[in-house]
Amino acid sequence: MRNYCTMKKLLIILNIVLLSQLLCAQVMNTRKWRKSEKDSLDNALLLYEEKNYTLALPVLDNIHHNHPKEEFLKYIFGQCALSRADKYEEAYLALGEVYAKNKKVENIEYDMARATHFTNRFDEATTYIEAYLKNKRTNAEGRKNGELLRRYINNAKFYIANPTKAKISNIGDVVNTAEDEYVPTITADESVLIYTYRGVKSKGGRVNAFLQPDNNGQYTEDIYMSVKQNDVFSAPVAQDSINTNAHDAAISLSHDGQILFIYRDNGDDHGDIYQSYLIGETFSKPFKIKGMVNSYSWDGHCSLAPDGQTLYFSSERGGGFGGRDIYKATLLPDSTWGNVVNLGDSINTIYDDDAPFIHPDGITLYFSSKGRTSMGGYDIFQSTMNPIDSTFKTTQHLGYPINSTDDDIYFVLSASGDHGYYSSGKKGGYGLKDIYLIETNFSTPKALYLVKGQTTSDKNPVEAKIKVEITSRNNRIFKSFNSNAISGDYLITLPAGAEYLITYTYKDKATKTYSVNTINISGYTQKINNVEWNTADTVKAIITPTIAATPTIAVETKTTQVLKKDVVVKADNFVTNNKMQEKVKLYADKYGNISAEGLEFRVQIAAYKYPKNYNYKHLKALGKVEKLLLDDEITRITIGGKFNTIGKAWAHNKKVIKAGQKDAFVTALYNGKRVYLEELEKMGIFVIK
Repeated sequence: MRNYCTMKKLLIILNIVLLSQLLCAQVMNTRKWRKSEKDSLDNALLLYEEKNYTLALPVLDNIHHNHPKEEFLKYIFGQCALSRADKYEEAYLALGEVYAKNKKVENIEYDMARATHFTNRFDEATTYIEAYLKNKRTNAEGRKNGELLRRYINNAKFYIANPTKAKISNIGDVVNTAEDEYVPTITADESVLIYTYRGVKSKGGRVNAFLQPDNNGQYTEDIYMSVKQNDVFSAPVAQDSINTNAHDAAISLSHDGQILFIYRDNGDDHGDIYQSYLIGETFSKPFKIKGMVNSYSWDGHCSLAPDGQTLYFSSERGGGFGGRDIYKATLLPDSTWGNVVNLGDSINTIYDDDAPFIHPDGITLYFSSKGRTSMGGYDIFQSTMNPIDSTFKTTQHLGYPINSTDDDIYFVLSASGDHGYYSSGKKGGYGLKDIYLIETNFSTPKALYLVKGQTTSDKNPVEAKIKVEITSRNNRIFKSFNSNAISGDYLITLPAGAEYLITYTYKDKATKTYSVNTINISGYTQKINNVEWNTADTVKAIITPTIAATPTIAVETKTTQVLKKDVVVKADNFVTNNKMQEKVKLYADKYGNISAEGLEFRVQIAAYKYPKNYNYKHLKALGKVEKLLLDDEITRITIGGKFNTIGKAWAHNKKVIKAGQKDAFVTALYNGKRVYLEELEKMGIFVIK
C-alpha cells in the first residue's frame, strides 16, 4: 500500500511538473527553498491535483507570497483562491498576471471570466467568456460550463443594477470566529440560533475521508447553539449530547425549537438525516428518521412544516430533473415518512436545487438553485403554495444584495419576515464562513399569528400539555406537544385562514384555553400568553355518598313465591388523582357492565407523539405493557390487555394507581379508533337498560 501511495504521489508530481513546463516553459526553481517549504508544496500539489482547493489554498498562499515570481505557483494559487470569497480579489490579480504573460494557458479565459464575475467586473467577464467560447480548444463540457457562466454574468448585471432594499450585516464575533460557521437555523421568534461549526474546536479534530486522524485533513463538523438575551446572541455552546468524532451538521430546526434535524456522516455510509428532541435544556441522542426520506443517494437538507405533517427535503435520488431536487414527504400514522413527491419543474431544474426552508406561515417555500435566473452558483428563490392543490407554481428571485455572484444558500427567515439569516464567506468577515443577518424589507408582510409564553404552577415553571385544534375545520388537531420541562416555555406559529383553540392541561389543574382567529389577518401578530395555575385551580375529586342496600322483599304470585332483589347501587369510594380518573369512575358506576361488538377498554399509563424512555418495573405484576399507535398519531402505552367493559377496566385501573402509577386512566376504543366516553353516550352504546 505504501509503495502504491508513493508511486501515485510521484505520478501526480510528474504531471504537475509537465503542466508547469507547458505553462511557464521552465520548472520551478526550488533549489534555495527550505526543506519544510518543499514538503509543504508536495502536499499542496497532491491536494491541488485532487481538486481539494480549499485545503491546498492556505499552504499555497504562504509559499506564493514567499516566492511571488514563480509563475506556475502563481497560477495554481490563483485557481485555488477562486474557492474562497475573501480571496477573489487576489485570484483576479494572480491569474491576471499569468494571462498577461501567456494567453495560451489552458482554460485561462474561463478562469479569468470566473475571477472577474466574482469581483463584479462584468464587462471584463463578458469579454473573457466570449473569448473562451470562441476558442477552438474548448471542449463540449467546457462550452456547456461557459454558456452557464455567461448566463450568470448577464443575470448579475441586471440584478446589481436593480437592487432591493435588503440590508446585510455580520452578526458579530460572539458567534463568528476565524473558522467556519454556517447553515444557521432559528426558532420562529429568533430566540435561539443553532448552526454548524468547523474549526480548531471541532470534537473530532482533523480527519481524512475515512474519518481517520490526518493533520492535512479537514476538521469535523460540530453543532453549536446560541440563545438571544437582551436582543443579542450569547456565547455559543457546543451540543455535546449530539456532537461526535464524526461529522455532525445542523440542517434545520422546527419553528417551535423542539426538533433539530442534523446531517450525520459517520464514515460507514453515505450520510443521512437524523433528528433530535429538545428535553429541558439539552437535545436527545439523535436517531435516523424513518421512512422514505433517507435513501442510498445523498439526502442532505430538510425543513418541517409548522403542523409537523410535511417534510421538505433535498436529494440526489434518481428520477428527478437533474442534480439535486427538492421533494416533500408526509408523516404517516406509524410515525414514518412516506408518500414522497418531487415538487416538480416549477421548483426543480436540470441543475442543483437545494436547501428548502418552509416558512412558519406554512405556504412560502425558500430554496436555493443553480438554475433559473441565478447570478452565480446557488441563489435564493421563493415560491408560494397554491392553497387549492398544495402545489408551487411560480418562483421569484430574492434579488441583490441577498443574492450575489457567489453561492447563496441555507437561508432561513423569522416568523415576522423581517429578518433572514444565512452564511457566507464575504470579504471583511471574521473568518472563512460567517453567519449574517439580513434586514429583508420585503414589500409584502407575512400573514401569521405567533403565540408564545410560559406555563407555571404556583409561580414555578412546569411541563404542560398543549393541544392546538382548528375549530373552523371540524376541530382537526393542528399539533400537540409539551411546554419545556425546565423553563415552561412554549411557542406556536398559526398560519392565516383559520380559527384555532389552544388547550393547556397540567396534572389535576383546571384546563385553560386560548382562542385565536387568523381568518382575516393580513400581517404578523405576536402574542404573549403566559398560563398560570395555582392551588385553587386544582379539580377536587367528587366523592359519591354511599347508598344503603335496599332490604329483600318477598313478592307473592298466584302460582309461586319468588324472592327478588331490587337493583343495588354501591358507590365507589376510591379517591381519584385527576379529572380524567374521576370521569372514568363516574362512567364505570353508571355503565360498568355494558359491552358491545368492536368496543374495548384499556388502562393507559403513558402517551407520546415522539419516542421517550419509560420505566414500569413497579407495574410488573399487573400484566403485559403494550404500545398502541392510533390514527391521531399518538402512541399510547397500556397495561393489562383488553377489557370488554369499563367496569372491568376501571377495576384494573385502580390496581395500577395503587401500585404507584398515579396518572393512569381508562381509554376507550371503538372499531380500532379512540373515542371519548361522552361519544359512547351519543352513539347509543352507553345507555341504561
